[in-house]
Amino acid sequence: MDGNTSNNTKYDPANIAKRTTDADNPNNNNDNTEPSYIDYESFLDPSFAPSSFANTLVHATNNPSDTPLDLSTPLSRVLFDIQEIDSHIDLLTTRSALPLLVHTQTHAEASGNVLTRLQAQITALNESYAQLEREVSSKHAEADQVRTVATRLWSALRLARAVGRVVQLGRQLEAQYAEFSAPASGTTSPGLSLRGRGEDHRALVRCAHTLLALGEIFLGSSTPGAEGYGLDRVVVVRTLREGVVGPVDRAVKEAAGRAVREFSMGMAGGGGSSSSGAGAAATAATFAQSEEVRARTVSALTTLYLLSPVPVSVGGKGSAVAAERWTPSLMLQALETYLKSSLQSSIAGLSRALATLPSLDRTLAEVSARCQNVVALEAVLEGTKAPAHPLLQQLQQQQHQGKHSDQAAAGGGNMLQPLLAYLETGSLASYFWRTMASNMGPRVQDIMAKGGVSARTLRSNRQGVGEAIKECVARGSQLPSAVAAAAKGKGRSAESEGKERQWEREVAVMVGSIVNNLGR
Repeated sequence: MDGNTSNNTKYDPANIAKRTTDADNPNNNNDNTEPSYIDYESFLDPSFAPSSFANTLVHATNNPSDTPLDLSTPLSRVLFDIQEIDSHIDLLTTRSALPLLVHTQTHAEASGNVLTRLQAQITALNESYAQLEREVSSKHAEADQVRTVATRLWSALRLARAVGRVVQLGRQLEAQYAEFSAPASGTTSPGLSLRGRGEDHRALVRCAHTLLALGEIFLGSSTPGAEGYGLDRVVVVRTLREGVVGPVDRAVKEAAGRAVREFSMGMAGGGGSSSSGAGAAATAATFAQSEEVRARTVSALTTLYLLSPVPVSVGGKGSAVAAERWTPSLMLQALETYLKSSLQSSIAGLSRALATLPSLDRTLAEVSARCQNVVALEAVLEGTKAPAHPLLQQLQQQQHQGKHSDQAAAGGGNMLQPLLAYLETGSLASYFWRTMASNMGPRVQDIMAKGGVSARTLRSNRQGVGEAIKECVARGSQLPSAVAAAAKGKGRSAESEGKERQWEREVAVMVGSIVNNLGR
């Protein structure tokens, strides 16, 4: 047993035999109460602990040095105390039976009186609840069913409207594509040839806008609350998307890209041969033909600009940042392909001409003609304002929601700026000559390394070749006559003169890439 008695400070074994005057209530001073040695205050104390009481009782009846403890004495004391308390309870109950019965009867009568008074109120409350259930709960259940039906009808109506709009746009797209292709058979199949003479290049732009409208609807097919939500579950929409929208989209992109690749201001195939050597670059189409070429090219560029992929609209900050950095990738790829094709043809042709000098004048005329087409394309791009992109406007308005976003989405600049930034150059003519010069050095070194008549002839005509290259660069860096005539009166004269003074660098780079590799 533990000797710690701190938890039972009010109990003292020396006072076990003490007689008190406690009865059924320690505060009761009735003369009829009998004395008792039980210390009721100790047992009623909230801090009373049975283990501490038992420990104290064992130590009070045993010697701490005794190895076997005598538990019979404390056990008898506890049993005696319990018997005393039981007898006291029995005595108090017997003596107070009548007051207890009277008290119980009084409480029972009071409870019955309260129950009688509350019964009427409970009955009225039950009737009110039943009336409320009839007038509110039942009607609420019916109204909830009506709301569910109305919600589903509204969803079906929105879906039907979206399907109707998609079908209408699909028919409009077919008609617009038919206006562009106009094949002799009258069919509108996207797989037919797109090179018919009845082509209307302006229909490409209309097709692009229709495709954008369809793409905007399809974009919200998985977004709750969007116009096209749920369209991916409609069979007719999937059929329209796979059978009409997809093929027309590919055909329109292909036609626009081909129109850019075939751009030429009177030079067949982007730089075909002319009837006379030095005058080949001066041969140009009529003004009407050049305007038609320019208009067709602008339509193709606008189409590619609008159909370039746009970041998905997720409503977050990341999509708005992506919209600010957006570039017309399809347009840039088509223009880059055109420039690479012109450069590859010019590099290959000039390499062959340097090995056989008699064909050099004709080849340089073709190279200058290709560069003139590049300069003409630059003029077309510079004079064409970038169109407003509807999807790009929405993304930027999510971030800015103001005047700045409207101005940014409206384009603001021309179509030349993204291309120059993509190519990291100041002008397309400079890019053409510098790229060509970087590729001609190794070609000339290969010719000289092989030796033979070609190498000796090329080395002996060093000065003539340099002058011919210089004249080719100067002639190729000028606008074609038709484009130059159309540019008169539009404030381009001073700008063109300013650019002419800059071609000296390109002339030096181009001449040096060939002459400097001829050796002594």
